[in-house]
Amino acid sequence: MFIGEHRHSIDEKGRLQLPVKWRSKLAEGAVITKGFDGSLKFYPLSAWQEIAEKLAKLPQSQASTRAYVRQTLAGAVDVELDKLGRVVLPAYLRQYANLGKQAILAGLFDHVEVWDEKTWETYQGQIDQTTEEFAQTLKEIGI
Repeated sequence: MFIGEHRHSIDEKGRLQLPVKWRSKLAEGAVITKGFDGSLKFYPLSAWQEIAEKLAKLPQSQASTRAYVRQTLAGAVDVELDKLGRVVLPAYLRQYANLGKQAILAGLFDHVEVWDEKTWETYQGQIDQTTEEFAQTLKEIGI
């Protein structure tokens, strides 16, 4: 399980170091792809395989479905951790997420989101302003 918020640097070669406690969950491989709201999604290989299979089965008759499947699958890349627990973020994904030198890794149970630090702070400020809406939504789903 991935939980918590971690700040890490991205070096000049595009390498991002992962928290020690998450590394064993990613030892068998991982996939990084384009996410939502300007983030990247980082999945352990086993979780990714389930998602990719579901995406491949979606009907291709709707343009929005085709676009989402293309963005997610074509935007994905297999990654492996090096001996120091780092992964290389390809330039096209760093550009997509506008990643600078500092990244936020947000643990979201079965995957991790990777955010540019400034983008994350802006996003957090926006959602903090909608706490009333969140409370209502949580109530509606029984939480």
